Amino acid sequence: MIKAILFDFNGVIIDDEAIQLRVYQDILRADDVSMTEEDYYGSLGMDDATFVRAAYERAGREISAEQLDELIERKTDAHRQLIEAELPLFPGVVTFIKAAGRHFTLGVVSMARRVEIDHVLERAGLAKVFDAIVSAEDVEACKPDPACYNRGFLLLDEARRKDGRLNISPHECLVIEDSPPGIQSAREAGMKTLGVTNTVRDTALRAAGADVVTHSLADWTVDAVHHVFSE
Repeated sequence: MIKAILFDFNGVIIDDEAIQLRVYQDILRADDVSMTEEDYYGSLGMDDATFVRAAYERAGREISAEQLDELIERKTDAHRQLIEAELPLFPGVVTFIKAAGRHFTLGVVSMARRVEIDHVLERAGLAKVFDAIVSAEDVEACKPDPACYNRGFLLLDEARRKDGRLNISPHECLVIEDSPPGIQSAREAGMKTLGVTNTVRDTALRAAGADVVTHSLADWTVDAVHHVFSE
């Protein structure tokens, strides 16, 4: 039985993959580094630093640590400006998360920066719903490495113990992801997976090993989670 749910962030909670692509294209273009849609969507699961280094490597260029930090800060600022007027959340996601929070222990596991995650969750009224957040700063390896979901599991288990609840095991955790690397990461951590076709086709998510694939979290309820993922 599922007792905890871990959500990816970009592409699951916030509908901003296209915004991220646009921002990176603009910033990298200023340094004569190209970024195609294929480049971007082929790099899902990477944190910003790994993503930018890969872009410069494709261009046969080098980037210093100082330049990298400055570029990522500019990217975060530009991204925040583009979502300032209207927060692009996926339909039904806030309702589903708030309902799930009354029945499950919840966490976010993302390769996004913590400052970006916190900003969106605060604006969406979700900051207090999650018991644990794993961001790019918390692990060294990107998805599909399972380190981020292993870390998320430990934090959720700790949160449950502090509340006087029973410990959980990885197979009692459901991960909701939009990318193949994310699905692979969760499966390597021993967790159930629900793939959402917000970013890639259902065939790609199934090929990565998603237990179930859906077109929208707006179609899901707490009862549906219990029914579909009951043992």
